[in-house]
Amino acid sequence: MDTVRIAITKGGKRLPYVVCDNPPRGGMKYTYFAPDRSYVIQFYNNKADADYNTRSRIEAIIGRYNPTLSERHGGAIGTDEALAEYYAKRFCWPSDVVVSPEFGIVCPTYPKNFFFDSAASDVLNLFGKDKKSNWFTSSNRKFLHKTELGDFRTALACSILLARSVRRLHQAGLAHSDLSNNNVLIDPCSGDSCIIDIDSLVVPGLYPPEVAGTRGYIAPEVVATMDLDRRDPRRVYPSAKTDLHALAVLIYEYIFHRHPLIGPKINSGESAEEDDRNSLGKNALFIEHPTDRSNRPKVLTDSVQTAGSILEKLFLRAFTDGLKTPSLRPSALEWERGLVRSFEMLQKCGNRSCEHRWFIAEKNSICPFCGHDNSGEAIRFHFYNAVLTNPGEYREIFQIVSGDNSPLFSWHFTPGIIPDEKTDRTLLAYVVRRGKDWYIVNSKLHGLVDSDAKILPPGRAFRLTDGAMLYSEKGVLIETEIK
Repeated sequence: MDTVRIAITKGGKRLPYVVCDNPPRGGMKYTYFAPDRSYVIQFYNNKADADYNTRSRIEAIIGRYNPTLSERHGGAIGTDEALAEYYAKRFCWPSDVVVSPEFGIVCPTYPKNFFFDSAASDVLNLFGKDKKSNWFTSSNRKFLHKTELGDFRTALACSILLARSVRRLHQAGLAHSDLSNNNVLIDPCSGDSCIIDIDSLVVPGLYPPEVAGTRGYIAPEVVATMDLDRRDPRRVYPSAKTDLHALAVLIYEYIFHRHPLIGPKINSGESAEEDDRNSLGKNALFIEHPTDRSNRPKVLTDSVQTAGSILEKLFLRAFTDGLKTPSLRPSALEWERGLVRSFEMLQKCGNRSCEHRWFIAEKNSICPFCGHDNSGEAIRFHFYNAVLTNPGEYREIFQIVSGDNSPLFSWHFTPGIIPDEKTDRTLLAYVVRRGKDWYIVNSKLHGLVDSDAKILPPGRAFRLTDGAMLYSEKGVLIETEIK
């Protein structure tokens, strides 16, 4: 029978929790829920793991390194209330230390959308289980209802939020050290993600890594040197650079539902364990390597080219040169920006049987997943910046694809703005379709003019034609492409 006990925090708070016979248990901790399930109390499986270094690390993580707590309240430097609230949704960050009945931590419960409901699967009883990434990125997908799987658009959205969260960790000088499908929750229905198991963060020079990571996400240089003595200078430990390998693997899995390194190539005949270690370590090879096809599956659907040129380049960097040379891996910021730019080129596929439902319409409107021609269902804007050294010359900086009722924001009209958690999301204009005609509706944008220097004032709609040029007061040239 479940009973309620009291945990006492370092500050003296008394927090009730429900003790059950088989609490959820991970590699390092087991978990009890609050009576109202608004928070959890976690204790360590091995009491020796809760040593002085662990306690010191957790207190620092809860305090001065905490992006979910404003600087005014003792959290991370530069974090205001709005940023703290934003990142509280991106991380399941420990909020307090428990000192009695034993050492442990208090964490907020995951938001409801990260738990499966009763309709998640007809085959498995998933009700109440958390949505760890591996449910959606492997053969496990076949057990889930289609309503749980999301689409190409939500896969990119999950990836953007994950890259942004990892970027925030790295900007603070932290590394997760065990970024994996077990420690990232995703909700493909909404495109949401949340990083968990924060209490083992690496702080270089202060708190070294406690774990090597999870199979399939450990960087090759860590796998290849695991057998070396811990004091051997050649041994590689988890860091921000190894996080970047795991981040690339997760993004690849979200988009393509397969692992980027696990293919048919055999790298050792001695044992399955040795082959696995070599395949993920010193002999790791991208299954889509452009020149070495020895690890390529016989059937490879939806290659990196289907994700558009921006993401294709990032994947190739991450899993070719960056696979063995950590300094060449794309940073979390590069992933975030590349994903955002790719997201803005999404077009909805009109084929109702297309499982991906969206695609990157970078060059044309033919869906690369199902072959459906979606011409005429969206327009493309090319954005150019003035070249300061050559007056009158412009260079293209990005493009977006807009369908009916597509919004336009500050970063579309002002050079140098990249949308992130701090960016103003006030609607400045939007695109609408009326019959076969396309219009831009200026909501709040001042200084927008056409190629004849005619002012397009706020509150008005203007018909767009193929090749039409618009200029923003911030110096951005916008060319309309209607195909």
